[in-house]
Amino acid sequence: MNSSLRHFSLLFRVNMAASMASQAAAKGLRIGTSKHILHDKLKCTWLNPRRWLNLQEYQSKKLMQESGVAVQRFYVADTASEALEAAKRLNAKEIVLKAQILAGGRGKGVFDSGLKGGVHLTKDPAVVGELANKMLGFNLITKQTPKDGVKVKMVMVAEALDITRETYFAILMDRAFNGPVMVGSPQGGMDIEEVAAKTPELIFKEAIDIFEGVQDDQALRMAANLGFRGPLQRQAAHQMKRLYDLFLKVDATQVEVNPLGETPEGQVVCFDAKINFDDNAEFRQKAVFAMNDMTESDPTELEAAKWDLKYIGMDGNIACFVNGAGLAMATCDIIDLYGGKPANFLDLGGGVKERQVYEAFKLLTADPKVEAILINIFGGIVNCAIIANGITKACRELELKVPLVVRLEGTNVHEAKRILTESGLPITAADDLDDAAKKAVAAIRK
Repeated sequence: MNSSLRHFSLLFRVNMAASMASQAAAKGLRIGTSKHILHDKLKCTWLNPRRWLNLQEYQSKKLMQESGVAVQRFYVADTASEALEAAKRLNAKEIVLKAQILAGGRGKGVFDSGLKGGVHLTKDPAVVGELANKMLGFNLITKQTPKDGVKVKMVMVAEALDITRETYFAILMDRAFNGPVMVGSPQGGMDIEEVAAKTPELIFKEAIDIFEGVQDDQALRMAANLGFRGPLQRQAAHQMKRLYDLFLKVDATQVEVNPLGETPEGQVVCFDAKINFDDNAEFRQKAVFAMNDMTESDPTELEAAKWDLKYIGMDGNIACFVNGAGLAMATCDIIDLYGGKPANFLDLGGGVKERQVYEAFKLLTADPKVEAILINIFGGIVNCAIIANGITKACRELELKVPLVVRLEGTNVHEAKRILTESGLPITAADDLDDAAKKAVAAIRK
């Protein structure tokens, strides 16, 4: 990989490099560790574990609109009659109707009403009402939704604009520059990593001085690099400055516009955008975080989040109970290596308390697929004795019915092992991770 591509990957991807990553990504999740996140296997960042904010498309566009960013005119509706009225109010040559769900792949999705596609174009407002009637209240199934799909509760009715040219533009935090950076390419409307891989010379960057902001000459230079000419260059530069205003206003870590398009009428419009927020700024971004859409989240994940646990359900039968995302992924992998299948990814984090251990057990034992539980704890920050007390309490009060394999190592491990041994509970001790995985897989084969 050349240095340009490596740097670009560093900016845009958090690579966990584990077998369970694809399952997590398919559910639209980003996994933060209590300790670190690996960036393209090169560098690490110290972060607090938080669930990322989920905004629907119309919510992101509303934020952009409020900051003076040019977006298509749009309305949202939760009934077919509202969608019809919205289409009439737009008075547009062509209208685009979009089902509002968080999962990607809407355009190629299928509704359980029989309607194909979650995105439709029409010139007839009456058709908008008919289509909305087949979307609202029905499940839309895409490659990124659960097998039964996600119920559509809202649609966006927007003005459809022709695009003569598509570009890519983003503002994001980059440690290499110790602050925000503008990144752009004249090749928009496609996978930007593909552009970086094939034509890295078409990726342009401009570091932003956090005290001075985006300067006119920077914005104009970026607009020119993206191929905007004449009056469109100044118009595009203006949009870039407005996007930076939004970036600061909402404490974003990334604002990505793909495409930033040019219309036949000579407009520069942000057609599609993705905004990532700094979760640590929630205390001063209450209005933004109040928009968080959790309706599509797994109820078990929401319950786990109440106790500061990171949980992702998987399709196996051996529950994993681990502290630290890296250790959790290694545990999932070694279970798979010995022929088992992990039932979940559960990260206790660093500052764990006995009650969290108990609640984690409740989550794991509530899953009917679970036939064994593997606990793998490395006590650095974590006190193993706290884990041991939580385990014994949960086993007794929940009347655990499945085999339990425990591997503990690190802080206060001898006291922890004494607690488990003297409990008299049917707990299988393991010497190391390899031993633990073998015993867990053997337990479900008995």
